[in-house]
Amino acid sequence: MLYPATRAVTRFRAMWLLATVVVVVLIAANAHLAYVAISSQPDCVAHLKDKGGQPGEFRAAKPAC
Repeated sequence: MLYPATRAVTRFRAMWLLATVVVVVLIAANAHLAYVAISSQPDCVAHLKDKGGQPGEFRAAKPAC
């Protein structure tokens, strides 16, 4: 049987372990998003090159292709 003080220490360590795991997962996810954003170069997609005459027809401001 655990004494109340031992239970409190165990709970305290478990909370710190959970907090550490959450922080590590968040850092890893953000690092992965940054890596993908930096390393990927999307291909050109078809888009309107001329200004549309109707509302809602958009085109790229400065096409990179």
